[in-house]
Amino acid sequence: MKIDPRLCVECANCVAVCPMSAIHIDPEIRRAVVDEDECVECFACYRGMSSENLNPMLIRLARRTLGLFRFRFDPEPDGCPTAAIVPQELEWPRSIRRVFSDVLMTHEGTGILGRGTEEVKTNDVTGRLGPGFAGFVVELGRPSVGARFYDIEKVSRALAAVGVIFEEKNPITGLMTDVSEGALDPEVLDEKVMSAIIEFRTPLEGTDAVLQVLEGVAREIDTVMAVGVAARCGEDGQNDLESMLPALGYPIVRAKTNLGLGRAEVIS
Repeated sequence: MKIDPRLCVECANCVAVCPMSAIHIDPEIRRAVVDEDECVECFACYRGMSSENLNPMLIRLARRTLGLFRFRFDPEPDGCPTAAIVPQELEWPRSIRRVFSDVLMTHEGTGILGRGTEEVKTNDVTGRLGPGFAGFVVELGRPSVGARFYDIEKVSRALAAVGVIFEEKNPITGLMTDVSEGALDPEVLDEKVMSAIIEFRTPLEGTDAVLQVLEGVAREIDTVMAVGVAARCGEDGQNDLESMLPALGYPIVRAKTNLGLGRAEVIS
């Protein structure tokens, strides 16, 4: 994302909109500037603000004239008065930022918006997680921290070392050059995204080993990690994780219980 210095009037409305704090006012040029290394191309500034297309010269003159009299002229806080925020053409590998960060961007590999993953919450329809397995989602970067792919790779490599089965339809798996090692495409390692989710499954008896690995690698990455784990319920509505996780020192909270209402039925 760019901010056109010819149009910017230094109102700073866009500074508060950026979830990555990648926009600041440069005191030397008195314009808003995007830190392109920190920008994840989420388009929150571009879509989240109205653009009024006012004449920038008139706005600057009004602000400076009123300033002489200790008055202020501030545009509406939810708008860019001069439409100074300008999207740029994204090329590989920078284009991967928008794929993972823009909630309205469809991932080409999965056809899903945003990060491009359905997670295990769709298991009633997809059936990806069978009996005897624990399904994990490891999210990196959210909220408002972001994650570099080199940190994501640290996690995926650590998980591969304990033999997890990465979800084939997950976008992170699609970026792996070697799934057995959890190695990602070297071209994307320095790119930053709003957040990313690693999906995998492991036999239930491997849950403890996975959690220990995640606790260890969490100390090596410069971002925030959130872990979710799921298992299929039996006919009594219970599953093995409910006794297993507390025994490992993790309090269990049922975040979601899928009822299978999405299953197709054949009516004769």
